[in-house]
Amino acid sequence: MVELNKELMCQRERFKKMPLTSNPAETWTISKPKVSGSKGVVVAQEIEAASVGAGIIEIGGNAIDGAIATAFALSVTEPWMSGFGGGGFMILYLAAEKKVRVIDFGMISPRLIDPTDYPLSGKVGADLFGWPAVIGDVNLHGAKSIAVPGSIAGYGLAVENFCSKSWGELISPAVKLADRGHRKTWWTTLNVAAEAAVLGRYSQSKMDWLPGGLVPSVSANNEDTYLNLAKFAKTIKLLKENGPKYFYEGEFARNLVADVQEAGGKLSETDLKDYSAQIIDPLSVQRGDLIYNLLPGMSAGPTFLDALKNIPEFPSTHPSTFSHTIIADSLMKAYKKRLEVMGHAGDIGDRSCTTNISTVDKAGNMAVITSTLLSRFGSRFVAPTSGILMNNGINWFDPRPARPNSIHGGKKPLSNMCPMIATCEGRPIFGIGASGGRKILPAVFQIASFINDFDMDLDVALSHPRFDVSGINEITYDPRLDQETQRSLESMSVADPWMPATFPSMYAVPSGVQILADGTLVGAAHGLSPLTGAVGV
Repeated sequence: MVELNKELMCQRERFKKMPLTSNPAETWTISKPKVSGSKGVVVAQEIEAASVGAGIIEIGGNAIDGAIATAFALSVTEPWMSGFGGGGFMILYLAAEKKVRVIDFGMISPRLIDPTDYPLSGKVGADLFGWPAVIGDVNLHGAKSIAVPGSIAGYGLAVENFCSKSWGELISPAVKLADRGHRKTWWTTLNVAAEAAVLGRYSQSKMDWLPGGLVPSVSANNEDTYLNLAKFAKTIKLLKENGPKYFYEGEFARNLVADVQEAGGKLSETDLKDYSAQIIDPLSVQRGDLIYNLLPGMSAGPTFLDALKNIPEFPSTHPSTFSHTIIADSLMKAYKKRLEVMGHAGDIGDRSCTTNISTVDKAGNMAVITSTLLSRFGSRFVAPTSGILMNNGINWFDPRPARPNSIHGGKKPLSNMCPMIATCEGRPIFGIGASGGRKILPAVFQIASFINDFDMDLDVALSHPRFDVSGINEITYDPRLDQETQRSLESMSVADPWMPATFPSMYAVPSGVQILADGTLVGAAHGLSPLTGAVGV
């Protein structure tokens, strides 16, 4: 806590000397100190869901149990970021085996998708970077933007192989939350308002999220506190009773497919029936005394590894102009290679819809889940029969033909997710991840460096000023960085200062857990996102 207070004092001094930034500065100073727990810690982007996961650990569940229960709860408490209609990755440290494993539950394009259904308009897309817009933005919202969802399969695979609690036990708290409804906050109001124009195009979306045709707001007298999600509440009860396969086969799957196809999408019963999440090995690389365990394949993990290859051992004990410049240069080169070899992934970050969960328990198990609908509210299409908010995973694909990441049937798109777990001599040290589209990789990379190279505690590392290079040919930097570092970044590329803000988040929304040298379990959340939180038990 003393170290964090010193860091905040230094930041306040730098604030007084800052140049004008590209955004109107929010003038509050916010910190969220790390939280510890003797049994475990759960960190999530919404505190009520984190409390659900922590409650599971408190009654004997392990870190993976806590993470899965939190993910279920987020489908009610933060539904625009993730949910049953989405997909993602989780990376797990299994204490009994002293092994790190990855579960890939990413989305896949429908087999029958037709690239000609996405003709280019000749304009630049609002949600895209580096490729043209599609006529009608049908790759961004609506049924044609929907990919095969993987979340339920991924959570089911984790329960079957790594959890100590049953499927029913882990989903039950979310069932209760769904019966109650989504608790409205000013954050609900902001997120719905940001997508209201598109949500209003789809009947069930409008019914659920724009009651009476209006953006929901918080009642001053504490009445009308919850949004009714009756259809989703019925669906989650059915999933509790029938298990994860129910989502992908039989009557439920037929109804989901019918909803999507009636609205013009190409999702099929075969797509759902043939979908499976996968348990795979991580991509592992040594950095100093630690092993970084990353996602392989169509994720940000390989790009993280490419950037790390160019990073020397830093001579100083604190981040410096030299270290910031080297990291920025390495990340930009790695992004360039990613573009040439793997292609773009079409989520800039300020509109991306992703959540991150980090958990740890007293046995040393650790889990980091990054799950998404892609854009905020995904496709903005709520399936009328089930009340499930569906993804817009087709937006990950480049709509131009003959590109590394072009639209194709039955294909897994390139994503930007980057949860990681660092180990030392077979023991977990920290696990971190973030939401924020293309901004995820630069954030996770820098935070890992702060902890490993400069021995920062997790909470200090999360709050330390960073830069973002996800624009590939431009840099956005926190003006609290020292003047020499700012000049160095400006000499490398077009560079603009941007003061960290609640909305939009220009440097991603990271969180994580850590096991200190004395065995203390800690967790910390991004300070500027209002509902993020760490809960220890």
